[in-house]
Amino acid sequence: MKEIDFLPSWYKSGRRQQISYRTQYIALGAIFVAMMLCNLVATVSISRATKELAQGQLKAASAQDISQEFTLVKNAVTELEKKVGILERIDSKIDVASVLGELSFLIDKKIVLSKVELVAEKLGDWAPEQPGSGSVIKAVGSNFVGKKRAPLGNVRFKVVLSGVAADASEVAELTCRLEESAYFRHVYPSFSRSVMIEPGSNTIGERLQVTEFEISCHLANYQQAAVVLAKEQQSRSWWRKGAL
Repeated sequence: MKEIDFLPSWYKSGRRQQISYRTQYIALGAIFVAMMLCNLVATVSISRATKELAQGQLKAASAQDISQEFTLVKNAVTELEKKVGILERIDSKIDVASVLGELSFLIDKKIVLSKVELVAEKLGDWAPEQPGSGSVIKAVGSNFVGKKRAPLGNVRFKVVLSGVAADASEVAELTCRLEESAYFRHVYPSFSRSVMIEPGSNTIGERLQVTEFEISCHLANYQQAAVVLAKEQQSRSWWRKGAL
């Protein structure tokens, strides 16, 4: 039995075109939705990246300000360190008032000082001396426009006491008191001799015999290298042998 199709061909062709168009519309709609979703995701990503970039710029500007402040502070610290170094070089590191107070406590009423001299000597410049030359370490300094220029850096101070005493025993006692004091070290008498002094113009009396002396020592506010101390000990031992 043969089937008869009563639908015209134009109807079938139009039906197929409608189905094709519907499929194309659905595909285009899906593509449009996908594009919108991609656009939305890209917009969100761009917004987030823009925000992070702005925050990064703020952090970079803040870091630059901090770096500039750090540079200024570092330069200021460097200048202060230079000034501190200069102050340490020129600082004598002694309390003159305390030294004079200790001397006033140690000196008896029978002793009159005519001179108290503090001489700065640079540590480390050791040289053997000749008899009567004084300190074992040479004082550093050169004549500059007629004045002696004090050394800078690590120095020790030599104290020279000159005056008169009632007799030689007072000089010996003063030497012992200086050696026992915590303020002084390396105490040694430079000379001691008997002299006659005239009475004052307002007094009437005979000439008096007193002992003129000079004592040298060093302030005990420094530390010295062992090598220099060993050389000093060798020098003292040599002078003892020479004296014998």
